[in-house]
Amino acid sequence: MSESEFSAVSAAAGRLALLPAGLRDILSPNAANEARVIDLLMAHTTAHGYERVKPPLVEFETSLLSGPGAATGGRIFRLMDPVSQRMMGVRADMTVQMARIATSRLKNAPRPLRLCYVGQVLRTTANQLNPERELVQVGAELIGSETAEADAEIVLVAVEALKAAGVSELSVDLMVPPLVPTVLATLGLSADREAQLRAAIDRKDIAAVETLAGDHAPVLSKLLGATGQKDEALAVLHGLDLPAAARAALDRLTTVVELIAAAEPGLRVTLDPVENRGFEYHTGIAFSLFARGARGEMVRGEVGRGGRYRVNGGTETATGFTLYIEMVLQALPDPIRRETVFIPHGTPRDEAHAIRVAGHATVQGLAPVADAAAEARRLGCAFYWLDGKIAALASPSQT
Repeated sequence: MSESEFSAVSAAAGRLALLPAGLRDILSPNAANEARVIDLLMAHTTAHGYERVKPPLVEFETSLLSGPGAATGGRIFRLMDPVSQRMMGVRADMTVQMARIATSRLKNAPRPLRLCYVGQVLRTTANQLNPERELVQVGAELIGSETAEADAEIVLVAVEALKAAGVSELSVDLMVPPLVPTVLATLGLSADREAQLRAAIDRKDIAAVETLAGDHAPVLSKLLGATGQKDEALAVLHGLDLPAAARAALDRLTTVVELIAAAEPGLRVTLDPVENRGFEYHTGIAFSLFARGARGEMVRGEVGRGGRYRVNGGTETATGFTLYIEMVLQALPDPIRRETVFIPHGTPRDEAHAIRVAGHATVQGLAPVADAAAEARRLGCAFYWLDGKIAALASPSQT
């Protein structure tokens, strides 16, 4: 092959290997490690009575955009179903599918209903913190209970599952997305002024809040300041004079914090009661889960989030969590490639089987070779089968 022909073949191979932005191949040992971590997360979730379900990757657009799915409308890939001639969508989030299953296929199942899932989602755009558009979600939903115990349970199940998978230095940040709208609705502001004030609160711009809120500035400023470690934040919140609905929401927050702290006294719990961005469809307590290493060795990154929302046209309440596997894996040590044993061609099958039963992985030789050790090294094995025993390969410096 001439140099020009080789270059043309190489260029063609490069084009074939090119993937769309935000999509990637996951190779060994990372693919196996991802599967192992998912299995651990699911095992500890199902141990709490959450029943695993598997919705389809693609379904009708109207289903994906109902209820909590409305928040994902701009991120859904759409395609026409050649059978029904109806528009379909590739799921961008699995929570809405759990809501559909709970209110249709399982509408007569006893409440509270506990469901869990794992699956891939595809999004038209990535977010600023994660360039991936194809993501793996592991999650759980607790449907049909309005209790504070349900809010606490969903947080604690997520924490336990993450700890079981090896994630350390976890923390949870609790929020009350409906709180700010509830307070602002009682102030008698014009729609324009209320929108400006809400935007300033979202930015946590205290100066703008004080300017826009007038006589109501002290309470709103204290709400903005009630952010941080749970004990200090709760002390500030308890001293505020708030409307009854807002006070009830904060009382619920206090109860949930106490339940979580009693079950996980070592867990770092922080509060951000006015945070709303990214939690627009939540109707009660919401939360984010953080772990060190998920965005760098010394940075805490978000590995999951969840909270309370309404399903079935608002007639039923639910709470749940979603874990982001790509971020979870970043919070764990890098996987180690499994060491394998090379089995020379002609080795009796029962001997190879015994090696696997003992817990080793084997690579079977498919043709005779003059030097089994050299072949084992070429294939990336750490050991080879020699005279009825597992022999370790000599390091290159010893050969």
